[in-house]
Amino acid sequence: MAVKAVIDTNVWVSAVLNPFGFPAQLRKSFEEGAFEVVISEHILEEIADVLERPRIKEKYGIAQEDIAELLVLIEERAEHVTLSGSINIFRDSDDDAVIETAINGSAQYIITRDDNVKFDKKVTAFLSQYGISAVTVANFLNLVK
Repeated sequence: MAVKAVIDTNVWVSAVLNPFGFPAQLRKSFEEGAFEVVISEHILEEIADVLERPRIKEKYGIAQEDIAELLVLIEERAEHVTLSGSINIFRDSDDDAVIETAINGSAQYIITRDDNVKFDKKVTAFLSQYGISAVTVANFLNLVK
């Protein structure tokens, strides 16, 4: 059985902003089929929203083609799940959507740079009920190598 993971928006965005960092390596590993990604419409919309922000596009020189390429990659290669909005752990509904995506897609990992997801004891205990671990990009890359 292949490893399944949810990649948080902050990681996808970082992969576009810095083509040489761990998030870009993670994207490459996904493209090469090293693991499966689970995605929801909520996360896809958030990725597009963040990358379309003028201050980000201008500061990092992101081309519209780069955004479209990433979204098409995810759309075509990831397993899509539907969310009901039934998870309410965080004040930020975007974090709840990441967790619900992982649960609904039977993912084993959430890959994130968000310390609230990785280190909050309440969240860690909740995720462990579903066999899900929140990990850093570097740690996940070590797992799939």
